[in-house]
Amino acid sequence: MSPAPLAVSCGEPAGIGPELAAAAWSVLGASLPFAWIGDPGHLPEGTPLVEIGSVAEAAEAASDGVPVLPLAFPGKRTPGAPQPAQAAKVVESIETGVRLVTEGAASGLCTLPIHKQALQDGAGFGFPGHTEFLRDLAGVPEVVMMLASDRLRVVPATIHIALSEVPRALTAELLETRLRITHDGLRRLFGLSRPRIAVAGLNPHAGEGGKMGREEIEIITPVLEKLRAEGLDLAGPLSADTMFHDTARARYDAAVAMYHDQALIPIKTLDFDRGVNLTLGLPFIRTSPDHGTAFDIAGTGRANPASTLAALRLAWDLAGRRA
Repeated sequence: MSPAPLAVSCGEPAGIGPELAAAAWSVLGASLPFAWIGDPGHLPEGTPLVEIGSVAEAAEAASDGVPVLPLAFPGKRTPGAPQPAQAAKVVESIETGVRLVTEGAASGLCTLPIHKQALQDGAGFGFPGHTEFLRDLAGVPEVVMMLASDRLRVVPATIHIALSEVPRALTAELLETRLRITHDGLRRLFGLSRPRIAVAGLNPHAGEGGKMGREEIEIITPVLEKLRAEGLDLAGPLSADTMFHDTARARYDAAVAMYHDQALIPIKTLDFDRGVNLTLGLPFIRTSPDHGTAFDIAGTGRANPASTLAALRLAWDLAGRRA
């Protein structure tokens, strides 16, 4: 039995989101049905579309066009130039998607890229990004951002903060929470009975015995020892510069890095076009393409849908495993 269609939030209309939705449908058609939540008039001119009244109708409608759950926006799409008046509807699209997956009408949620500054200016958006907003909507205390592709799964322990703030933010409690959620997500979503997780050090050479920093000795190692005693398969703290070559990656199912770039540079180097943002710790499946709004090419037809296709396929695959 196939899972229910996916819900897809529209993202920032002035970015490439509408083009990604149209391009994804042109590749997937009815083989992977989704309902795009947005203004039909924002899709590229000439895009076949079918307005639907429920997610369930998307499976049949996808044979004829992009299935659209219509959400009327105040004004036309202006590629490259966000309109503050449209920000509230972008937020509503995300909220609608969360409601649909929470109710079980959709089997997963794929969120297209938003522009945080536009949402802050136009809707008073008070979150650093999608991940934190979804955590709030779901009412869960903590979530984890995983970047995933066929070649690597990686989690940053700290995310959107300045590099200078990382040592203060990296506490034992934070790292333990990130590792527990990652371990649970690998089991629950990916079906791994005993996930292998590699954990990076914060400092060069993982601190080199305290000569290049003591976070490994004072924070990371005690957490790893505690969780190993509970049965988690954890390697580390490892020198980050030797964790991501082919042979090293074969030894683990996911890596946990200590900060944003330590995690994202490897996956974007290995698989830039097909990386997927997957949120662990939510009570529903949520994926997103691993890139931004690309205002510079919005409206030109040059948007690459590879990451969106990967995000939809991953959500569909995970939903199928759940089903």
